[in-house]
Amino acid sequence: MSVGLLAVVDDILTAALKASAKTAGVVIDDAAVTPQYVQGITPARELPVVWRIALGSIVNKFVIIIPIALLLTAFAPGVLPFLLIIGGGFLCFEGAEKVLEWFGMHHESAEDEPRDEKRLVFGAIRTDLILSTEIMLIALTGLPTEFSIWMTLGALLIIGLGMTVLVYGAVALLVKIDDIGLRLMKSESRQVRRTGARVVASMPAVFRVISVVGTVAMLWVGGHLVIANLAETFWHGPYDVVHVVTHAIEASGPVVIWIVDTALSAVFGLALGLVIVGVVMGVSRVARRGVTADASH
Repeated sequence: MSVGLLAVVDDILTAALKASAKTAGVVIDDAAVTPQYVQGITPARELPVVWRIALGSIVNKFVIIIPIALLLTAFAPGVLPFLLIIGGGFLCFEGAEKVLEWFGMHHESAEDEPRDEKRLVFGAIRTDLILSTEIMLIALTGLPTEFSIWMTLGALLIIGLGMTVLVYGAVALLVKIDDIGLRLMKSESRQVRRTGARVVASMPAVFRVISVVGTVAMLWVGGHLVIANLAETFWHGPYDVVHVVTHAIEASGPVVIWIVDTALSAVFGLALGLVIVGVVMGVSRVARRGVTADASH
């Protein structure tokens, strides 16, 4: 019996490793997006905040995503694409808002108020929910179809835990690199002190790059989610456009094809996000006018 159990565990671990490899792109996106939420807080609170976001990510995966994904896969698989369209649309909305902020434009919202730690963590966990959903669904589709529900559950739990440790371990390292640089600057070695000073001096630029990468990642992942799942439901238009363009450059090789596919998804995500921002701004203005009118009577 122990040999059989070991064989099952080995099968689960092997399948989890293979399925995890397919999620690499979204995992990188998740690691790029999250540090933005830690900016602007005191250094002493950076790791506690990352820890709280990581715990929220675990809850997202273990309590929400995995049970719902297994239930919907078994009883209502047709609902999943629509949920992913909604999630992708939200990522496009957040990404478009950040692009508008680069140009000094943003609409009034709760985000304009001073952000406390609780709100910051909530925003990060909310975004993680969508990115983690894609990670887990990609992993789910990569598992062997002959797996029982318990083997599938075991593999997803391993993937969820592994991806969370990987992403938030990388985030914790990123946000504390400047502290490492400061410690190096106290070294007795002149060369080490110089290295520490360079690390500290480079961090603002590093975080600017991370902010840009994170925003592009939101638009790319959100656009890709919407395009792919629209094609699975009721509209092939955007998917067909991407397919025609990538097919036309087939001879350029897989790297160029991936770059073009990513760029098209990001552009689509930005366009969709701007539309959603416009709708949200319009609804907000109408709601404010209604409140003002009620107050004047």
